[in-house]
Amino acid sequence: MSDNKTALVISAHAADFVWRCGGAIALHQKQGYDVTVVCLSYGERGESARLWKDGKSLGEVKSIRRNEAENAAKALNVHDIRFFDLGDYPLVVGHDNKMELVDLVRAVQPKFMLSHSKYDPYNTDHMYTSELALEVRMIAQAWGHNPGEKVLGAPQLYLFEPHQTEQMGWKPDVFLDITEVWDQKRAAIECMEGQHHLWDYYTNVAENRGNHFRRNSGGQSGGRPAKYAEGFQSVFPRTVDEL
Repeated sequence: MSDNKTALVISAHAADFVWRCGGAIALHQKQGYDVTVVCLSYGERGESARLWKDGKSLGEVKSIRRNEAENAAKALNVHDIRFFDLGDYPLVVGHDNKMELVDLVRAVQPKFMLSHSKYDPYNTDHMYTSELALEVRMIAQAWGHNPGEKVLGAPQLYLFEPHQTEQMGWKPDVFLDITEVWDQKRAAIECMEGQHHLWDYYTNVAENRGNHFRRNSGGQSGGRPAKYAEGFQSVFPRTVDEL
């Protein structure tokens, strides 16, 4: 891998990284990070209704979803995107695929990781992916796993915003100003042709989080004029030198 700082996104389906952390990806790439995105599935069964209604075959749906995700990744300047093609609804990750993901975590050595909320009764693929992210992080830290390899440090895991926030028990404790890369995120959103109904929804989410950023960075007493932001929930305590 590069000597640059790195980050890793573990996304259940091929579009999740776009809606939920596309701004964080583009912003950190701009700041010199190498961001790797893992899509565990294409979301071909459960998140491609428009394509199925158009009479597409399974192979066609997967191909379209992959192409959309690759185009979105280009819009966000993603360093590397990996497709595991493990199926969805349900997403099932076997031992060998889990160890492949551990190997990738160790290879990337991310400064931080991003994945789904811990709870999502509307989409169990999402909370399974969150559990998986924690598990592979733990294994990658173990000195006894493939001794001799470089072990993982202790990267923060940020949980990105679920679709129905209030139902998931998700409470953001980090707001990231993505105003300067918003055009990239919107371009990535518009690559997801099969889910037009979410384009404006996630634009509204970003605008609302921009308001929360302004209020929490000082409000009318000097808050940064963020127009768009993303919210995240950190899993582990954050150690900082300056508040």
